[in-house]
Order: sequence, then structure tokens, then C-alpha cells
Amino acid sequence: MGHPSAARTDAPDPVIRTRALTKRYRGGQLAVDGLDLTVPAGSVFGFLGPNGSGKTTTIRMLMGLIEPTSGSARVLGHPMPRASRAVLPQVGALIEGPALYGFLSGRDNLLRYDAADPTADPRTRRARVAAALERVGLTAAAGKKAKAYSLGMKQRLGLAAALLQPRRLLVLDEPTNGLDPQGMREIRTLIRELAADGTTVFLSSHLLDEIEQVCSHAAVMAQGRLLTQGAVADLAARARGRLVVTTPDTADAARVLKEQGVGDVVTAEDQVSGDPPDRELAELTAALVAAGVRVRGFGVERASLEDAFVALTGEGFDVAG
Repeated sequence: MGHPSAARTDAPDPVIRTRALTKRYRGGQLAVDGLDLTVPAGSVFGFLGPNGSGKTTTIRMLMGLIEPTSGSARVLGHPMPRASRAVLPQVGALIEGPALYGFLSGRDNLLRYDAADPTADPRTRRARVAAALERVGLTAAAGKKAKAYSLGMKQRLGLAAALLQPRRLLVLDEPTNGLDPQGMREIRTLIRELAADGTTVFLSSHLLDEIEQVCSHAAVMAQGRLLTQGAVADLAARARGRLVVTTPDTADAARVLKEQGVGDVVTAEDQVSGDPPDRELAELTAALVAAGVRVRGFGVERASLEDAFVALTGEGFDVAG
């Protein structure tokens, strides 16, 4: 492979990189189709797509749980699944809900997880478990049996298990699935804190606002293929906002905007909107005023990530849950 870092000293190597990663199931169905994914170190990376778009299959390949049909995946600079034993101790993962012993307390579940880790020092086990419980806000419920936990508490306990050791990478599959809004906020706050400590967080979600609120970068999947990836701010910026003119003279305004090259002009009660043309907006206002249109409001509404994804996938996402 040589030393790519020697050539590019500015940015550390990506934490996850896949090349043409593909998984075809026996029936011939392509679950993941030629995926080229790059997750920068230190990012909170949102892996977004409707359910069934190939997100969980990708995560299982990244974690070495299933073999790719073709293509390659590197995690923390090592090939997966070949280097699983070197890589996985540095990765915390919460995939398809935590496996918990219902008859044990939250604390005892974590003690058991920690005892199963050959690298964990038994002398500091209790302190480590206490710190993980504290971090996810479960200290008060640590003595309760896990089967009495709400879904949100179970998710948080699973997250605590992933955080028993310092991790370079945290992989979370739908971490807020089934949580109430309060639980969602808590998990999102926790993800932000972990990222601030330098952990790279890779989280899959079908919730747009989740990605918009916590992620610095994102990739969009649909039907096993990658549609786009990049910084969240850039993805939203690529979806151009709508030009909105507020006026009592909607018919005249619509005519002028069309003459000025504005596409997809739509008239509502006292507003005319359209796709902004590639020219100075001041020229548009001048043309409106010159035509005698009374302009009460004029501006471009910022495109949201939702606009970007609807434009990309041709379908709405499950925005609220």
C-alpha cells in the first residue's frame, strides 16, 4: 500500500474506507452494490437511508460479521474481516439492539461484558462500569433488572457496554430507534460529547433530523447504492433553496419571474416561489419593481437536508420517526 500519509500530511487517514464493497445474497439479491465510503477521522458520520437500503448489511461487513461478495473494506487502516482481531478491540458497536441478560441488573450486565474482554484489567472493572453507567445516565437504575428496563434504558445500557473501554470508533446502528423524544435527546447529547473527546462516531439512521442535528458528515443510501456523501453543510447547500416573493400582485410577479428565467414558478395566496436562476437576485427585484409589482418580501429560503435527500432519492424520508 505504500505510505499515503506521507504524501498527505494535512489529514489523518480515514477511519473507514470501502472500495466497490458489494454483498449479494444467495437469491441473487444485491444488498449492497459497489459502495465507496470514506469516513474521516473525528467525524460524526451519518449513514442515512430508508429501511432496507443496505445500511445494516454494510455495518455487518465493516464489523467483520459477514464476508463481502466482492470489494474491500478497511477499518482503522486494516482490512476487514481479515484484521478483525486487531481492529475490533478499538471499536465499540451497538448493532441491532444490545444482547442483555434480563435476569441480571444493568450493572451486572456490564460487569459480565467487561469480564469477557481479555484486555480489561479486572482490578479497575467496578470503576470502569460505574463510569460507563454514569456517562449514559443509568447510575440510578444500575441495580434494576435489565428486563424491567424501558427500550430507551436498554439502548443506553448497550451504549454503556460499547463505552467500557476508550474506543477510536463507535458504530451505532439506529441508536435512537424506539426512544421517546427525551431519550433521543440524551443519546444525541452523548454522541456529541463522545465526538468532542475525539472518538469517531458512525451511526446509521432513517431519521433526517437526527443526522442534521448531530452529524458533521453523511452518506445517503438507497436500494443498496450510495447516492452521495460529504459534509452535512455541503449536502444541504447543494440542494438550492426556493426563491419566495411576497406580493399582492401574484399574476404579474409570476410573469416577470418566468421572463427572468426562474423555473418551476408556483403561485400561492400572496406568494410566488420558484427555483432561483444563476444570476444576481438584485436584477430580479429591479425587474419586479420596474413592472409595477409591489414587493412586500423577497428572499431565498435555505434548503434543508430534507430537500437535498428528497431531490436525491425521489422519496421522502421518515423525518420524525
